[in-house]
Amino acid sequence: MSKRRINKVAVIGSGIMGSGIACHFANIGLEVLLLDIVPREVNEKEKAKGLTLEDKAVRNRLVNDALTASIKSKPAPLYHSSFAKRITTGNLEDDIAKVSEVDWVIEVVVERLDIKQKVFENLEKHRKPGTLITSNTSGIPIKFMSEGRSEDFQKHFCGTHFFNPPRYLKLFEIIPGPKTSPEVLEFFNGYGEKYLGKTTVVAKDTPAFIGNRIGIFGIQAMFHLVKEMGLTVEEVDKLTGPVIGRPKSATFRTVDVVGLDTLVHVANGIYENVPNDEEHELFKLPDYVEGLMDKQWLGSKSGQGFYKKSKDADGKTEILGLDLDTMEYRPGKKAKFATLELTKTVDNVADRFPILIKGKDKAGEFYQKNFGAMFAYVSKRIPEITDELYKIDDAMKAGFGWQHGPFEIWDAVGLDKGLELIEAAGKTPDAWVTEMKAAGVNSFYTVKDGATYFYDIPQKKHIKIPGQDSFIILDNIRKTTEVFSNSGVSVQDLGDGILNVEFRSKMNSIGGDVLTGINKAIDLAEDKYDGLVIGNQGTNFSVGANIGMIFMMAAEQEYDELNAAVKYFQDTVMRLRYSSIPTVMAPHGMTLGGGCELTLHADRVVAAAESYIGLVEFGVGVIPGGGGSKEMALRASDMFQKGDVELNVLQEHFLTIGMAKVSTSAHEAYDLDILKPGKDIVVVNTARQIATAKAVARQMADMGYTKPAPRNDVKVLGKQALGMFLVGTDSMQDSNYISEHDQKIANKLAYVMAGGDLSEPTLVSEQYLLDLEREAFLSLTGERKTLERLQHMIQKGKPLRN
Repeated sequence: MSKRRINKVAVIGSGIMGSGIACHFANIGLEVLLLDIVPREVNEKEKAKGLTLEDKAVRNRLVNDALTASIKSKPAPLYHSSFAKRITTGNLEDDIAKVSEVDWVIEVVVERLDIKQKVFENLEKHRKPGTLITSNTSGIPIKFMSEGRSEDFQKHFCGTHFFNPPRYLKLFEIIPGPKTSPEVLEFFNGYGEKYLGKTTVVAKDTPAFIGNRIGIFGIQAMFHLVKEMGLTVEEVDKLTGPVIGRPKSATFRTVDVVGLDTLVHVANGIYENVPNDEEHELFKLPDYVEGLMDKQWLGSKSGQGFYKKSKDADGKTEILGLDLDTMEYRPGKKAKFATLELTKTVDNVADRFPILIKGKDKAGEFYQKNFGAMFAYVSKRIPEITDELYKIDDAMKAGFGWQHGPFEIWDAVGLDKGLELIEAAGKTPDAWVTEMKAAGVNSFYTVKDGATYFYDIPQKKHIKIPGQDSFIILDNIRKTTEVFSNSGVSVQDLGDGILNVEFRSKMNSIGGDVLTGINKAIDLAEDKYDGLVIGNQGTNFSVGANIGMIFMMAAEQEYDELNAAVKYFQDTVMRLRYSSIPTVMAPHGMTLGGGCELTLHADRVVAAAESYIGLVEFGVGVIPGGGGSKEMALRASDMFQKGDVELNVLQEHFLTIGMAKVSTSAHEAYDLDILKPGKDIVVVNTARQIATAKAVARQMADMGYTKPAPRNDVKVLGKQALGMFLVGTDSMQDSNYISEHDQKIANKLAYVMAGGDLSEPTLVSEQYLLDLEREAFLSLTGERKTLERLQHMIQKGKPLRN
């Protein structure tokens, strides 16, 4: 069978979801044809221009307006604004014949079966045989959609359900129709994971599939529990947010963002279509939700929902919470529970669950009831919605941003404890769970030889989760492959001669223990291995240097110790660059300050597409002191070409630091000269990132890696550049764009990046620039206003402008 390749995709329907899907296909480099209907009439603006329904601008108005709105929306659907040119727009009358040129047609029109069937009938007239065709429905049965279509159509047809927003949410559900060929399913399973960067889950054709069936159950259960227990919206959001590894928006804020109408539509669909579900009545909307729908208080889109932004008497924005009894807004209430206090020192979320369910307060009672009901419900959804329990966990993690799925949480509290919670909640588990326990199996998952195994119900034993061979899961290998660890890092042998340094500090911040770990890993790699990766699988790669430590030293005026600490950081990044083995960095998520400085000094970078990289030290009143200021001067020097306006190139690099620019994707990091085209690569699926970084390190070693020669040829522009920068910061301060202290920091950075006040352009060494950088950094830590900024960031978690 010839290999199927996707080069061009047609997306039918340009609403929020359709445009978002089109943008994500453009993100991965495909040509996209986005089509929608022709407007019924000319609008006022078009009439004024003398346009008629025959004009292309009018005929394509709906699709063009929708795509433009999507591209402008936040968070951005594109990795880079230039990727928009990969999308061509058109309409379903003039351009439908173009679907004959594509490899995959994805339908994203309104959720009505009659309309979808009509669209498929039209598409079949132009679709060439063998072309994949899918529907992004969130609940209409797949079996009904392809009725009456040709055999070739039905063989290549299935549901492919993206979650919104398609760029950011990882779940990609694949729902086979009655005649979908196994080859098509297998193709989508691999394509979603490898190319789209998704967690692909094959679901059965049941109402709301897997993610929404379990997710909406969870939200509806919460809706009813909140009234039963007399909880506030703020209390529920406190209990269901980061403390249990869920997004900050938790429950009610998430509903506001997604839109209550969207949630109600799916919940009603489940209620109508699962009459035999033992929790059928739970999908009925509580009175207060009906009340919100009646008032059209749908959340962010209508300006108010469970929360409402308001201005107080002083004009300051405040967030009001909805009182569910009176249905009136009141000032936000801070939620506090003794049980949550007990978990403050427990960094690993899985270790918090046993503590939370033992709570003697309202929080403990909430978790007991909540988890008991959830455990019972998911046990009974097998084999109805899926045959394999891990697919439920995958769907909840990828579609709803949970760190742990229901069966993983059950494992964390223990099988017996979970059964107790089910009984206390007045529920019963499915028979297979008690049979599993009777057979002496006491966990749903186990780890063997670096792979995760799940309990397979028909086989009554643990079997390996498929598709793990292209991943390296650090949690699974840490115990058996660790060659060094301290409080900040774990160094593992990834096999094939490559080591990995995994940060294990709080928020992966970089302090002395992390730097010691990196140096130890380089020692080990140079002695007995062939290459080194620095990568972890935390929420973020690193939020930067440990500013608490810097603040303490600066406040105590321990400048010798601070000087030594900064020099140690600089020496470590230089060792990364000049060690005798290849070094590969694997950043993802927030990669800020010191995390960015480490990234700048590796031989190669394998960045996750969702990497937010930048030098943000200005926010805490200093300049980058771990080689970042030096490196931006060096990178500017490398870009100076004959005829270039060198000052302009240097100024761009200066502003990257001075404006604390952070890329909103790895692709934008190329624009900031943080990543290098042709050298550094971007991967869409973070699950593959460590394995890819390892392969890059191995390849470099196999090609005969030689460490680079030290640089003594960095061109600095001296007084010529310094003068320009000082004039610029002066005028910005005069115009009140920056404060006096901002100006002081900017002038220190200017001095470093200009190479000091040299009388003419000069070639200098990296060490010369590092010494200037360190001196400037230390002098700024002696400033009261810098100490205020550091303290504010430590206490409030956001920058102070003073």
